[in-house]
Amino acid sequence: MIEGISGNSQTNFNVDVYTTQNRGMTPEEIAKICADKIVSVSQDSHPVIRDQAIEFKQSITRLLSFYMKQVIKSDRTTIYNELVKSGHSELAEVIRRL
Repeated sequence: MIEGISGNSQTNFNVDVYTTQNRGMTPEEIAKICADKIVSVSQDSHPVIRDQAIEFKQSITRLLSFYMKQVIKSDRTTIYNELVKSGHSELAEVIRRL
């Protein structure tokens, strides 16, 4: 737990650290982290409610992952087009193949 200060009052907040080795995080990994922040499920909840919340969290994870992949494709298209406009067609092709 790290102490944080917000305005005139002192608040507590958690900091989570996630690491990878020799790569960035995948959309699926980031989607899971995001879904864990959006949907919290108590293990003490009624089993039916808990199961429904877990299924909802998995659905949110899949949805976030799908749209993050779309954003990545869109951004690569933008980078590709900018590189081609700047006369760097070979580098643009490398980006396109990622």
